[in-house]
Amino acid sequence: MFLDHVNISVIDLEESIGFYQDLFDWRVRWRGKTTFGKPAAHVGDKDQYIGLIQVASDDQQRPDYSRPGLNHFGIVVESLAKARETLAKRGISPHNEPEYEPGRRFYFFDPNGVEVELIEYADGA
Repeated sequence: MFLDHVNISVIDLEESIGFYQDLFDWRVRWRGKTTFGKPAAHVGDKDQYIGLIQVASDDQQRPDYSRPGLNHFGIVVESLAKARETLAKRGISPHNEPEYEPGRRFYFFDPNGVEVELIEYADGA
């Protein structure tokens, strides 16, 4: 069993596609319209992807850890340093870097206000 994808509502589909391609070196796996007619794309690799659906409003809310619902998603990367450099080029800085065993991690908000956790495990697992 494995997690196939996470869907995110985005303000600018093209910007979001570029953001996730740049950060994770992913490709567009699919592009089209949802069953509701919204522009959408799947960006990822052969094993997983992020579904991006363009919405008409920028009324996105920051995650609320005191209420039910998705508050962030985490992705394992080979190098937090490389990810940090890629984010810095886009003017994005981590807002939380807690101690973590068995590796390191940090959190940031993507261009749509979605919180993302990047993890680098000490043993490379």
